[in-house]
Amino acid sequence: MDALALGIDKVSLSTLRHIDAARQYSLRLSDVVAVRVAKGEALVRERVDRGETVYGVNTGVGPLAGTVIDPEQLEDLQLRLILSNAAGVGDPLPETVVRRAILLKLLSLSSGHCGVSLNLVNTLMEWFNRRMTPVVPSKGSVGASGDLAPLAHMAAAFCGIGEVQVAGVRLDASKAIEQAGLKPLKPGLKEGAALLNGTEISTALGIEGLFRVEDCFGAAMVTASMMIDAGGGTADALDPRIQISRGQRGQTAVAAASSALLKDSALQKGARARIQDPYCLRCHPQVAGAALDVIGHASEVLAREIGAVTDNPLVCLDSGDLLYGGNFHAQPIGLAADSLAMAICEIGGISERRVAYMMDSNYSGLPPFLVAEGGLNSGFMLGQVTAAALVSENRSLATPYSVDSIPTGANSEDYVSMATGAARRLLDMTANLRSIIAIEMLAACQGIDLRRPAQTSAKLESVWSAVRDRVDAWDRDRLFAPDINAVVSMIEGRDFLMPEVTGLLPSFND
Repeated sequence: MDALALGIDKVSLSTLRHIDAARQYSLRLSDVVAVRVAKGEALVRERVDRGETVYGVNTGVGPLAGTVIDPEQLEDLQLRLILSNAAGVGDPLPETVVRRAILLKLLSLSSGHCGVSLNLVNTLMEWFNRRMTPVVPSKGSVGASGDLAPLAHMAAAFCGIGEVQVAGVRLDASKAIEQAGLKPLKPGLKEGAALLNGTEISTALGIEGLFRVEDCFGAAMVTASMMIDAGGGTADALDPRIQISRGQRGQTAVAAASSALLKDSALQKGARARIQDPYCLRCHPQVAGAALDVIGHASEVLAREIGAVTDNPLVCLDSGDLLYGGNFHAQPIGLAADSLAMAICEIGGISERRVAYMMDSNYSGLPPFLVAEGGLNSGFMLGQVTAAALVSENRSLATPYSVDSIPTGANSEDYVSMATGAARRLLDMTANLRSIIAIEMLAACQGIDLRRPAQTSAKLESVWSAVRDRVDAWDRDRLFAPDINAVVSMIEGRDFLMPEVTGLLPSFND
């Protein structure tokens, strides 16, 4: 069982990669967390006991902030905030995303700056350790004032309201709590507001999107390298002197990795059919390298958000001041997610172009559509059509979210980030991208078959062999979809993440 001490152990992107719906992960509180959480709670309670006005604690929220709440109704206010904000719709978020969101919320609450109780921190920790995952609708957040709707559904489950996933079974939250021997949460001063304020859902979705993009990028790197051999191309464009003359880091790294994957390929030792290749082969380092740079920047933004305190107001533990600000605004995540969406388009777009290149015997020098007896057989013709359809769909999905804003809260929340939708759509886009890359991998393996007896490099021969263990070579027409699905499952299982590639990916190296 993996273990993590809040307040002591660093939580990185690689840590979050290990947290999923099935893996047992045990959290515990360190003494430093207990001290600072207790101090933050005491500072808020002192303010309220002195009769001071504290937003969201003894006032309404948003446009209702001017309404002062009677002292005997303060705990009722916190529960009502949770219930009224639980207005999400759509399919539930993946369990893994919600589990990571709980951990992110725990990291924020354990800072002490949220002014909540140890009881709240312990409640969330118990839920995480027991793998009790609230069912959270995926839509309804504009990514400002916190991910209000999805976080409210998460918080409501802690209170015994809503539904929970436990060991793959969907239960009423109150029943799940009873079966676990726990008690429903009764949110205290500021605790409803602290549970709702924050970027944890946007961040968890962005991080899941990042991981999926990285997995796809790793597979695409291997596939693109194989395509150079399968398509009768030359590795000359990977020459480090070309990359150094430009100085782009991602381009240089991609060229070096592809060169390592192609090292000692017999297919690179024969006579060249042309001086230089089409862009889809020749400009692989430039396109994939630019995508890698975007992945690197997005990973830095998302890594900084791990442990970020995105509540409002914040409690300054040194001075006791209450600090009113806008850390709940998820603009950094929205922009990072939008940039990842564009990178997904570029990775998939050039992948489809390499498939189309292989279909054309005038360029590839292989049989039309990579199959003998063309006419009787259509070969990979419709594989390329499917890739084209998915590329087009991803281009539509890549429309930036973060440039949009619809004011909410009677214009008190007048500029929002739309980051939650920006991050959520990465899951659909990467699902499309996996299928595009799978089609390219099938075409690359078919091209290697058609160039026998010459062999590609030892590393890429091992990839070819792994694919051929799942999918036979194409000698006559058959159902294409099962072949695509088989390779998609390999991408999902990270079967193509070779050391030459994982060395480039941020979450494997932080």
